Amino acid sequence: MPLGMRVLITVIKDDDQRTDAGLYLPDGAKEAQDEALYGQVIEVARDKPTTDQMGENVSGVPNGSNVLFKKDAGVRVPWDERLRILDVKDILATVEELTDEEAH
Repeated sequence: MPLGMRVLITVIKDDDQRTDAGLYLPDGAKEAQDEALYGQVIEVARDKPTTDQMGENVSGVPNGSNVLFKKDAGVRVPWDERLRILDVKDILATVEELTDEEAH
């Protein structure tokens, strides 16, 4: 569980290894070009838990939300390269995905 004003996110990798022009890139090259990464909040900072509840979210970022953050922000978790602990101030935006039907 993150402490302070932090959240734990899992980085969502883009499996498409092509540029917008259709050129194939080696592993990691597309991410190296990106300025920001996309992830999902999987745990938030909470206040002191009670005996029957986990405690209130004090981070201000909803658990389960999709977020955009600078690629060099946060601390990587040593046992899983997809996990990062981010300060809330490093989150650039929350992202709401729309289906094709909702977009029209």
